[in-house]
Amino acid sequence: MDRFRELAAFIAVAEAGGFSAAARRNGEAQPGISKAIAALEKRLGVALLNRSTRNVTLTDQGQKYYDRTKLLIEGLDDADNELTTSASKISGSIRVSAPSTFGRLHVVPLVPELLSLYPELRVDLILSDTVRDMLADRVDLAIRIGSVEQLDVIVKRISATSLVCAGSRGYFEKHGRPLEPTDLVDHNCLVYGGMHEAADWPFVGPDRPYSVRVHGNLTSNSIETIRAGVLAGVGIGLFTNASLVDDLSRPDIVTVLDEFMVATRDVNLVWPKRRIVPARVRRTTEFFGQAIARRLRSDVKIEARMMPPKTAAPDRGAEG
Repeated sequence: MDRFRELAAFIAVAEAGGFSAAARRNGEAQPGISKAIAALEKRLGVALLNRSTRNVTLTDQGQKYYDRTKLLIEGLDDADNELTTSASKISGSIRVSAPSTFGRLHVVPLVPELLSLYPELRVDLILSDTVRDMLADRVDLAIRIGSVEQLDVIVKRISATSLVCAGSRGYFEKHGRPLEPTDLVDHNCLVYGGMHEAADWPFVGPDRPYSVRVHGNLTSNSIETIRAGVLAGVGIGLFTNASLVDDLSRPDIVTVLDEFMVATRDVNLVWPKRRIVPARVRRTTEFFGQAIARRLRSDVKIEARMMPPKTAAPDRGAEG
């Protein structure tokens, strides 16, 4: 039996959850699907499917086989599509992940434009500060801030964003403004990073970079939670400028210690290493790479127009 037909039948059953549904999806009779799966399992010498009267599920080996063969079938489909369809006909599903706050500000507004370019594309957008396992979660494209430690992915840097230390005017009126980074040890610093009760915030002095260990009464693995605490006047937070850019336009939110803040974080696009990258992933990657870079450049220009003239640190720190 044709190996391609076996693979097509197997993928249809895996995705449809049954032989009858797979037959309807492929437009053929159920016995043909069953025969193709039986031939495939016999040729491989393993059981790919768990069969019951209610449904059909993948075995562990079946899941591994599906993950590998799905990419091959997608690659063949993409090769056909590139020769027979225009760019506007890019189709299929793509799963994209991004940090929650950054995604809300810089990814969500771009999705309608992406879908207008490729109307047959289906986007599954995951906003989470948890670093996803791209293969396990079947993420096609991730947008990540900061360094990427994984070895089985391709990383493309598209921009960078500076760090800012920020709080509300209400908090600073009550507790005073830090004039030096070491003053933060006497302030309520809201720590991003989950279960950690303290964090080392990076600064730069006249001679070298250094860090200050800070503590506070709120820690979270969600930037949105830290942001909410800062907006409510609970304490001081450390953010990327890209994740706080909207709030910095508010008169009640101000940055401090700017002259000590020079660190930046890369904005990266990340996708799994594959021999064949589907056309929809390539086009989506190109779109977000260009569009996000434009947004971040625009935000930098807006921030520069909003910032007051530079003054000496003590005077600037005393601004109300």
